[in-house]
Amino acid sequence: MDKKFLYIPYNPELREYARILRNNSTKAEIILWKSLKQKQLGVRFNRQVPLDHFIVDFFCFSLRLCIEVDGKIHKYQFKYDGDRQSLLEIKYGITFLRFSNENVIYHKWEVIRAIESKINELINS
Repeated sequence: MDKKFLYIPYNPELREYARILRNNSTKAEIILWKSLKQKQLGVRFNRQVPLDHFIVDFFCFSLRLCIEVDGKIHKYQFKYDGDRQSLLEIKYGITFLRFSNENVIYHKWEVIRAIESKINELINS
């Protein structure tokens, strides 16, 4: 891995807010976390992770894989989300997967298969 991607700094002021978000997860986040925690997909994920000046929903440090679960608010902040995603992709080599709340809640197994596919792709690249 490129040395510039070894360390991802974060704003320490976000740690408390990330803890609050973990304690107030959405239904979709809870559903997805039950399938991601404890290396169920073969890699370790953390939830509500501060990266740079942002907090991402789920993050696998070893693969630089971020999973975002988007609620209705994201329809109105797609520019901000896109800018944030682009910055993290370019600056730190992070790969993003995005799913809507509805997809996670109603099509959980399709979401899990997509995540597994991306994990395998990243491991084998």
